[in-house]
Amino acid sequence: MKSFKFLAMSIMITSVMAFAAACGNGENNESQTSGETTVDKQLEGEVAIDGSSTVGPIMEAVSEEFAASFPDVKAPVGISGSGGGFKRFVVGETDLSNASRPIKDEEKEQAASNGIEFTEFRVAFDGLSVVVNPENDWVDQLTIEDLRTMWTGEAKNWSDINPEWPNEPIKYFSPGTDSGTFDYFNEVVLDEEPMVKEATLSEDDNVLVKGVQTDKNAIGFFGYAYYLENKDALKVVPIVNSNGEALEPTNETIENGTYEPLSRPLYVYVNNASVKDKEQVYEYVKFMLENGGDLAEEVGYVRLPQEQYDEQLSTLEGLK
Repeated sequence: MKSFKFLAMSIMITSVMAFAAACGNGENNESQTSGETTVDKQLEGEVAIDGSSTVGPIMEAVSEEFAASFPDVKAPVGISGSGGGFKRFVVGETDLSNASRPIKDEEKEQAASNGIEFTEFRVAFDGLSVVVNPENDWVDQLTIEDLRTMWTGEAKNWSDINPEWPNEPIKYFSPGTDSGTFDYFNEVVLDEEPMVKEATLSEDDNVLVKGVQTDKNAIGFFGYAYYLENKDALKVVPIVNSNGEALEPTNETIENGTYEPLSRPLYVYVNNASVKDKEQVYEYVKFMLENGGDLAEEVGYVRLPQEQYDEQLSTLEGLK
């Protein structure tokens, strides 16, 4: 009799311990903590992202860090340019569209006709950087008028800008026509005039960097981060602002607005339905707004004031 009671008690204790272990394993499947990183094993799916090559480095950093917490969520970042990204976004192919310019009226209309409601978020500031070859020892500054004269083809040689400069043809390297950086330059510098036909265009900013690096007579422009990444192999040109000051793009001049008119915000447009219906998209955008300032500075851009990120987080909660 005593043996039977002992056996029954042993079975009961073993069962309780097994149940407790099972509960503990279940909790570990939901969240595993390694150091300071909490890993969520439940959230899964994909976040479809495309757009600006300028915003690309920020979002690639966001996706990399997000994957540490949500390893089963895939968030690859396409870089088809701001215009290329919007083409997909307005027909519902993507959840997020990165842009280095605001969405155009015709793109808004296309989105509305397809039932796409969206929200604009800002992630950082950029200073469009004008660069020349390091061997260029004659250019020490340029005005917006100089840039317009060059990039519309009115000036053919460097000496057409300044007779003391070499009588050599200027070689141009520009982002492609689907790029928001191209659109911004077209609006602010070219005043909507056609760009010089001889310009080499590419949606890949690394192609532009290499082009300027390998030609003494080259000039190009792209986002601030790409200049910082290659500053040892390029020479940045100070641009004369409306106060007559010739300033280089720096974190300080971009943030305080003195590097004008070539400073600009960078955007991420979010499909509202994706935030509401896809938990992984909501979590991704939340992570972006909580960490985007730090990550933007890590890859070479300038963070927004913290209150702007906080306000946008409130906006996101309203979409949810």
